[in-house]
Amino acid sequence: MLFLHDLKNANKVPNCVVIIPTYNEKENIERIIRKVFSLDSDFNILIIDDNSPDGTAEIVKNLKGIFKDRLHLIERAGKLGLGTAYLTGFKWALDHHYQYIFEMDADFSHDPNDLLRLKEASQIQGADLIIGSRYITGINVINWPLKRVLMSYFASVYVRKITGMPIMDTTAGFICYKHTVLETIDIEKIKMRGYGFQIEMKFKAWKYGFKILEIPIIFTDRKEGTSKMTGGIFGEAFKGVIKMKIQSYFKNYRRMLN
Repeated sequence: MLFLHDLKNANKVPNCVVIIPTYNEKENIERIIRKVFSLDSDFNILIIDDNSPDGTAEIVKNLKGIFKDRLHLIERAGKLGLGTAYLTGFKWALDHHYQYIFEMDADFSHDPNDLLRLKEASQIQGADLIIGSRYITGINVINWPLKRVLMSYFASVYVRKITGMPIMDTTAGFICYKHTVLETIDIEKIKMRGYGFQIEMKFKAWKYGFKILEIPIIFTDRKEGTSKMTGGIFGEAFKGVIKMKIQSYFKNYRRMLN
């Protein structure tokens, strides 16, 4: 039997955290934080800043005084890569017992309003991994050069052909994970970085049999700041996908079911 003080404490248990990696995002960081906190939900935010020389972390520190227990910051020594930033965030989120862990960019290429749709897809439709997909209903990308659109789209085609994953947007970075997915995947052994990291995470979730759902979003290229995407990011993914597929033949993906 729960007493009144137990119920009050239960209400304080964290539920959702949005992980946002940053490097030189001073133009965007305050706006994205305020926008997420304006949503009608219980989102917390964890910023992973890679020692941005433009003062991004200082802006976050100033906002922590306003948003108190809802805004969190991890500062790293240097630019260590997108994949390692998310892995750091995942470990922190699990240690703090969040039930729903989100990935999102700082530059408004992902619409913060869609966080509510990702969360709803998990809570109502029972999905374990929800992907904000650019390609599930065509190509929903705004302001990207044609070359970049084609590179991204056909990268997903390539990944589907090699891996067999029934996922249209395999490199997507706007995602909601249930904590059980991250607890099951051995994130310490995730090898790829950049967009290859996004592919490997989805591949392992799929191999473990988690329910994956793609919901359509509109991806809008950043208006402020500088893109961190390079050709090398896709080069890593191209080679890494084949190696990942071969290694999967020698791994047991059975998981314990409650």
